[in-house]
Amino acid sequence: MLALEWLKNARDIMSQIENTQLENIKKAAAIMADSIECGRWVHTFGCGHATLPIEEMYPRIGGFVGFHPIVELPLTFFTNITGQMGVHQFVFLERVEGYGIEIMKGHTFDKRDTMWLFSHSGINNVNIDVALEARKQGMKVIAFGSAAEAKGKQTRHSSGKNIFEIADLVVDTCAPAGDASVPLKNHQDKIGPVSTMAFVTCVWMTVTTVAEILAERGVKLHIHPSHNVPGDTTAKQRLEEALAEYKKRVAGV
Repeated sequence: MLALEWLKNARDIMSQIENTQLENIKKAAAIMADSIECGRWVHTFGCGHATLPIEEMYPRIGGFVGFHPIVELPLTFFTNITGQMGVHQFVFLERVEGYGIEIMKGHTFDKRDTMWLFSHSGINNVNIDVALEARKQGMKVIAFGSAAEAKGKQTRHSSGKNIFEIADLVVDTCAPAGDASVPLKNHQDKIGPVSTMAFVTCVWMTVTTVAEILAERGVKLHIHPSHNVPGDTTAKQRLEEALAEYKKRVAGV
């Protein structure tokens, strides 16, 4: 049954992450905690399905203020498939060198910020633009993606580097280069991608560690609560407080 084959692949990747990436996850979390503690941001950026871990992070029940999603609509909304804002346009745009620099111009950054990038392959130009610009502005750059699988792959950027070579710190999601993981009878292409599952696993391992570090430092977290728990009469108030804190912090960005 192919469902079980995909499940085994997913579990194996989660085990690889646990066995090989804990130290870098702890290091990444410490950098992020420093940014959040001083009232600054961990900016999050990706393209295509690499925006899914960003959407999972905040706003999200169990997430907390400190993570600023940068999600560029033409690089995210391609579910029309064809026609306006379709897959053809998306594939073209993520490879346009200079586009990432223009995206960065739309925000105000600080050298105390952290730039957290998500890219499965690490070779496309928009992500590399953002990484280089963030480094230029003095930010720490953290990249999550299939780093080991990217070794030896030709970058599309004129810098000659992929984002894993630019980043200050890398967490390898341990997903295979082709992403899809299950062979299908009579077909050349595999099915069952695993990169999103790997990204989300790494995200929550990291974010929970950031929370742990900040709590140990005595920093109050503004956590996005569940408003679906019967009998919880203060959830709406806690949600309003979290959103008010986000609004206050994001005003200068």
